[in-house]
Amino acid sequence: MSGESGVSRAWRWLREHAVNIVAGLVVVYLLLPIAIILLFSFNDPAGRYNYTWVGFTLDHWAHAFSRPELNEALLTSLKLAVLATVISTIVGTLMALALVRHNFFGRRAANFLIVIPMATPEVVMGAALLSFFLLIPWFTLGFETLLIAHVMFCISFVVVVVRSRLIGFDRNLEEAAKDLGASSFDTFRLVTLPLIMPGIFGAAMLAFALSIDDFVISNFNSGTTVTFPLYIFGAAQRGIPVEVNVIAMILFSFTVAAMGLATWQQRRAEKLASVRPEQETGVGAGVPAGAAAAT
Repeated sequence: MSGESGVSRAWRWLREHAVNIVAGLVVVYLLLPIAIILLFSFNDPAGRYNYTWVGFTLDHWAHAFSRPELNEALLTSLKLAVLATVISTIVGTLMALALVRHNFFGRRAANFLIVIPMATPEVVMGAALLSFFLLIPWFTLGFETLLIAHVMFCISFVVVVVRSRLIGFDRNLEEAAKDLGASSFDTFRLVTLPLIMPGIFGAAMLAFALSIDDFVISNFNSGTTVTFPLYIFGAAQRGIPVEVNVIAMILFSFTVAAMGLATWQQRRAEKLASVRPEQETGVGAGVPAGAAAAT
């Protein structure tokens, strides 16, 4: 009898914690490759291939930027990702505002077409862009074509993220600012923009991660320009240097810190958006700080 009760208790505990157990296994599955990259960034391989553990060393972290060709590829990817992020974030945010706030001819079609670049396989998109650039005589494959291609596929993700933020936006906060005498521009600058900024920041971080990590589309349209992923692909055939693992961990740490900041801003914006005017007497009672500042 005691054995049966023990089995039943174990089964009940397993059912109660099944979701947490599965979630933990999924997290371990996702983070395991990153843990391997971190581990082998401290490896001291005997040859060119960093596939087997030989010994622990900190030399590669101390000289992470000792390879000029790797540094050049990394700087190219960073420059490309920053420019693509800035352009796609600005254009994508304006598109999201237009799609959510305004009714115009072709709005439904635009909402549908904006998803196509996200659903199109990268091989197809890369080949299509290559054909387009080759048909236009004043385009030369290189950094410019890479920038156009990266902006094109990043815009869709920015629009989707910012649009989801705008759909749940409380328009009463804007009305409160306008009732206090703020102009449309001041309302957007002091009320709307700060509250949707976490969504914009998250969309920008997503665009940056997609751009700096892209290989397939870049491989079609890079010409002689070498980005960080293209360098890794070429180095894989002759042995990836350990410094690649080190730089990958540095980029990963930066991304984690940026997403942590985005999450913190998201929660802060949700708290600000949850403020409601209170039934109190007096001028400005219960009015959100942004709306009051707009006056």
